[in-house]
Amino acid sequence: MALRKILHYPEPLLREVSQPVTQFDAELRELARDMAETMYAAPGVGLAAPQVGVLKRLIVLDCSPQDEERRLIVAVNPEILSATGEINEEEGCLSVPGYYARVVRSPEVRVRFFDLEGEAVEMTADGLLAVAFQHEIDHLNGVLFVDHLSSLKKGLFKKKYKKIMEKKQEEL
Repeated sequence: MALRKILHYPEPLLREVSQPVTQFDAELRELARDMAETMYAAPGVGLAAPQVGVLKRLIVLDCSPQDEERRLIVAVNPEILSATGEINEEEGCLSVPGYYARVVRSPEVRVRFFDLEGEAVEMTADGLLAVAFQHEIDHLNGVLFVDHLSSLKKGLFKKKYKKIMEKKQEEL
């Protein structure tokens, strides 16, 4: 297992649409392990393959509280079948470090994906897990959470994020 470098906005690869996974092999399992290790180390609750420079439809999620046992979900070729309701919660992203904003999502989604053995899985997710599924699946489609902001808030984001990155450079 190895930690992978997480790509940061405005990396162009983050805007690419990921390709479906067709081979459920050792390479895919290794990528999933590396992604899980990278997500836990960051720390985060989700990570999509494009965030580590791989344009495959693969995400890892774990929204369990830190003081509880890990409940890792590895989702290959995930898709949202249905979404119910609307919530407006604050989100952050490992690819947009230091920036948080309120985003409208559904508090409950029905998802379908494949596990690492190629077996189909359907489940209903709610709360943070539902938001995480939507956020990570967006990554597979080249969409970042800041794309859901209004034009005004996107402009404010760009200014604030530039300052965040300048401060990080100064700290190095």
